[in-house]
Amino acid sequence: MRFHRGHRPEPYRDTSRKRAAFHRKQRLEREALPLFADDIAATQHGVDEEMARRAIWWDEYERDRRNQRAAWWRKGRARLFALPDVLRARVREIWRTCPYPADPASFADFLHQIAVGKLDPERPPWVFHQARSARITRNPSSFHEAFRQIGKRKVTSGPNRAESDERLFCGNLGSGILFLNERVHPIDRSAGFYAASDHRLRDSHLRHADHRVEIEVRGECSDADVALIERLAQAAETRPVTVQRIVPVTIAAGAQP
Repeated sequence: MRFHRGHRPEPYRDTSRKRAAFHRKQRLEREALPLFADDIAATQHGVDEEMARRAIWWDEYERDRRNQRAAWWRKGRARLFALPDVLRARVREIWRTCPYPADPASFADFLHQIAVGKLDPERPPWVFHQARSARITRNPSSFHEAFRQIGKRKVTSGPNRAESDERLFCGNLGSGILFLNERVHPIDRSAGFYAASDHRLRDSHLRHADHRVEIEVRGECSDADVALIERLAQAAETRPVTVQRIVPVTIAAGAQP
């Protein structure tokens, strides 16, 4: 059972600062009503008497506070042992790791939150419980339903050629996450690239018959997935679309690259 051990009771400490504070308090009481200062002074007791009173009061206060703390612990433990065995074991387990102070008031509030349903013992809020499930789009109706753009960069297809955008998409058709690199190239390799650089699939301002869209697919996918990607991309484009799967090259151990 996690708990914070209370300090041992100590006698009241009579210090010069406490005596000075008591003298200041009495002085302020007299200055508050200057016309009755003498009468107020006659009712005030000395600092030695005050320190003696505090010594007696301090012992009583310490004893009452320790008794109250012990009573809270007993009440909390009674509520704990009233729980079913399985739930009690779980409550004790998460109490050891929770960020709450190890005092009886926090323990009582901890049990109360469980009793009213605000705290789920199986999913405590101080533990991260994000559900990790892949976003899968099965049987998508469009390219942009299946894939989301996650990046873009400027590329050139050769010297003295205009820059174009290479866009990176990602998605999951069910076999695993796929990354798609999409570029626009002239159909004639010797021709310059003059299409605008801010094109998108399905945009209407790049419908030039002398350009084609090339998409490279990286990731685990079947021939049917490649055919589906090409069909979806072609439906979003007026230019020819070609899709090819990029297979990573593995080098055997000991072989020179």
